Amino acid sequence: MGYELRVEREQPLAYAELTAALTPAGYALRGSEEAGQVIARHGEAEHVIAEWRGRLWGEPLSDWQVAQLAKLADALAARLVGEDGEVYAIRDGMVEQVNAEASYAFGKLADIISAGPAQWSE
Repeated sequence: MGYELRVEREQPLAYAELTAALTPAGYALRGSEEAGQVIARHGEAEHVIAEWRGRLWGEPLSDWQVAQLAKLADALAARLVGEDGEVYAIRDGMVEQVNAEASYAFGKLADIISAGPAQWSE
C-alpha cells in the first residue's frame, strides 16, 4: 500500500455529485455506488487515478497521478489532502504541495499531464 491522498470537502461527497463532475472534467467511472474507480486517459491507455468506497482517495505513483488527483479535487470543489495533512493544489497553473509554511512545486499542470504517468523511481 502506498501513500494515500484523499479528496475532502466540508460537505460529504455524494456519489451523484461525483458522477456529475467526472465527464465534464475528462474522467470516467467504473463500478458502482458502493465501489468504483476513477479513470483518466493518456494516449490510448486508461489509468486508475482514484478509488471510490463512500469516499474518494488515491495512491499516486507519479507526478501525473498527483496532478490528475489535484485536477479532480478542483472539479469537485474539494481539497486533496495527504496522510500528514499536507494539501496538494493547482495554483496559477502549477501543481504544488503545501505543508504549513513550506511548499513544493511539482511543475506546470499542462506539462505534467502531457508527459504522462511515468512512475517515480525508488
